[in-house]
Amino acid sequence: MRFAAAVIALCAALAQPTVHAEAMSDPLTWLGRIASAGQKLSYVGTFMYQSRGASETSRIAHRMDATGEYERLEVLDGSPREVIRSGNEVRCVLPEQKTVIIDQAGGRRAFPARLPASFSNLAENYRIRKGELGRVAGYEAQSIVLEPRDDLRFGYVLWADVQSGLLLKSRMVDEGGETIEQFAFSDVRIGGDVGPDLLKSRFDQSGGWRVVNARGSEISRSEGGWVLRSPLPGYALMSVMRRPLGRERGEAIHMVYGDGLAAISVFIEPLAGHAVSPAVGALSSGAINIYKRVVDRHLVTALGEVPARAVQRLADGIEHSAQ
Repeated sequence: MRFAAAVIALCAALAQPTVHAEAMSDPLTWLGRIASAGQKLSYVGTFMYQSRGASETSRIAHRMDATGEYERLEVLDGSPREVIRSGNEVRCVLPEQKTVIIDQAGGRRAFPARLPASFSNLAENYRIRKGELGRVAGYEAQSIVLEPRDDLRFGYVLWADVQSGLLLKSRMVDEGGETIEQFAFSDVRIGGDVGPDLLKSRFDQSGGWRVVNARGSEISRSEGGWVLRSPLPGYALMSVMRRPLGRERGEAIHMVYGDGLAAISVFIEPLAGHAVSPAVGALSSGAINIYKRVVDRHLVTALGEVPARAVQRLADGIEHSAQ
């Protein structure tokens, strides 16, 4: 018994310096580790997404090597879906529709790489602090709390693996602290080999599959032809693109506004030739709030995982730049 007690005491003493060193780092340092780990580490795992009473389980395999970044995400329940990333190209595979949608990788990343590479202005919009140590999927995890400074964004609690910095759990909360959505690994392997078989589609796409090219083209802000007349505090214009709408429908302008963590997309599409007036106003889908309005024979749609007031204010402020 004395020997066992000595071993336990020795293990505790050896473990203490590592935990103490991690505890000394500030919250912004942790956010930097999380942002880097989600994109630069190789990992394989299963995570669950929960929102407004709905849940979905997905399997992810991610590899970063000298040739680039590769990822495959498969939804394991409901309608089968895959999202396969290879460098700057993303393919969404929908086997029930025998359709592949091709797009380019955007700045807004999915779990667990949801933090952008640059987040230097986050402290202007959130109060950031370290939370408690806990355990997620068998790993010791440090929690980081981001509390919004206004009512135009939600709060977040992030849990990162103490050793690698990989995001293991993410929770979005409203002003009352209630959970809006949550991602969490149930099991994950960090590091090691992630072979090509884990990264390629498991669906045979030969014979009758439809390929939709949804790639947009980046344009300058002045080329977009639309501006935000009343700035939304904390949100800056991140990108402007032209996106194809399909045959005889022309193109849409896609503008993305962000605060370093939250993002709002604005789609502006022409209504010429539409016999039926589109539905306008506010609606929601899970954690996503949506607001639509018509401006100069164009439908303006703003959407994002932000409070309803934020998407409405942004949509109401969009006007032709020539006005």
